[in-house]
Amino acid sequence: MGGFSRGTKGPLLIAYADTSFLASLYGTDANSPAAAHQIETLRPTFLITPFGELELITAFEARAFRKLLSTAEVDAAMKVFRGDLAMGVLSRIPVPQNAFARAIVLSKLYTRTLGSRTQDILQVAIALELDVEMFFTFDKDQAKFARRAGLAVRPGR
Repeated sequence: MGGFSRGTKGPLLIAYADTSFLASLYGTDANSPAAAHQIETLRPTFLITPFGELELITAFEARAFRKLLSTAEVDAAMKVFRGDLAMGVLSRIPVPQNAFARAIVLSKLYTRTLGSRTQDILQVAIALELDVEMFFTFDKDQAKFARRAGLAVRPGR
């Protein structure tokens, strides 16, 4: 998947995608067609931090370790990912300065009731600090947490 052009149709949608969405976009799984549809329909520009990039690389490398993907499949996915970075489909930016402070607040507010994981809390905190218009995820627990924290979530699971 992946390899989408930014296009010029419609207003610019600034978004953040968690690892579940990006792994489906750049890999092949049950959610890949839905990820491609979201990109083709909405044409977002995704902001990605070194943390998001690390999460995506680790997800693919872990799939290779578990023999779910071959080395060639991982390399192909990463090549498309790097191409999308170069084309502007993804915009690499640093982790916002206040992301960890926001994550601590979010953890205190929601972890006791939602059971959120640290990496999910940090992804939502980053998205909030970046003031994105949309948060993309296929993880229903992550979607519930992101909505509770005030983010608009796609694809709406």
